[in-house]
Amino acid sequence: MGGKRKKSNEEGGESSLTDDGGGAKSNKKTKMEVLPSMIKNKEKRSAVHAKIKQQKKLEKRKKAKARDAAEKRALELGEEPPEKKVPHTIENTREADETVCKPDDEELFAGNDCDEFSAILKLQQTPKILITTCRFNSTRGPAFISNLLSVIPNSHYYKRGTYDLKKIVEYAKNKDFTSIIVVHTNRREPDALLIIGLPDGPTAHFKLSKLRLRKDIKGHGNPTSHKPELVLNNFTTRLGHRIGRLIQSLFPQDPEFKGRRVVTFHNQRDFIFFRHHRYIFETKEVKKTDSKGNKTKDSKEENAPQTKTIARLQECGPRFTLKLISLQHGTFDSKGGEYEWVHKPEMDTSRRRFFL
Repeated sequence: MGGKRKKSNEEGGESSLTDDGGGAKSNKKTKMEVLPSMIKNKEKRSAVHAKIKQQKKLEKRKKAKARDAAEKRALELGEEPPEKKVPHTIENTREADETVCKPDDEELFAGNDCDEFSAILKLQQTPKILITTCRFNSTRGPAFISNLLSVIPNSHYYKRGTYDLKKIVEYAKNKDFTSIIVVHTNRREPDALLIIGLPDGPTAHFKLSKLRLRKDIKGHGNPTSHKPELVLNNFTTRLGHRIGRLIQSLFPQDPEFKGRRVVTFHNQRDFIFFRHHRYIFETKEVKKTDSKGNKTKDSKEENAPQTKTIARLQECGPRFTLKLISLQHGTFDSKGGEYEWVHKPEMDTSRRRFFL
């Protein structure tokens, strides 16, 4: 009588003790997860980080095994395997761009018929390239130019001397050159390329990095004088399409496939990767095996080696990376030139914004 009534679990909220079925009471409070960044001791922090990394690796391997087992089970039952998940990358999550070229863009194809490169790309004119350097040349500059001469057909090297670039442009126009490539060097290392289309431009300025000459590539091949096959990848925007046509105008449009030479310009995240390869076809002897992969031991005729043709790529070099700095209307004019596009630092605020 007069005593306070005890609150039941239903009226007074949840209790901190629960029955686990065997009569024993267990605390329901869970410990807070300890992150490696919360641990001050370096050795303990490294150990916890390694343990978490190992757990993630095991979980990833377990998911991969389960996925492979589900695909195998679906194939055995004659069903369609589960759809593969597409990983999120910077490329497939890029910001929307209105200038991305579409296959049914009639305005784009109409512009291709009357731009500065149409005569070369329609085989009405043969490319003729003049390659020169900046005024202060270095030891690796001529070595890089000799590699370029072997890559680009019908290219010629002229010493710069003390001539201004505008005078070189006028000279190249009179000699029926279609393009000029200027190799700029800094601290004895080529660091920029200037490509000038003739006679009316445009002029593209590229930053050059990660240069490896032919002699620096292990197991490199020696290219022949055949016209190479040109591969341009991932130039999707209007600006990228224009840069791709500028690069395309440097090479003949009738490749000689018997030379087995391939020149690749691969654009990824606005970095243009240059590679030069040649195809190699090899014949190797393959011994006959049974369905279990064991070598058969029958008659001599069955054990006779079989030949198999294997195709592979051999890099010829050089190898370098380009990044577009500016695209200018007309030929080179550093003071009064009008620019189509210029790279500015404020453009690099997002990792998912690409311009080529």
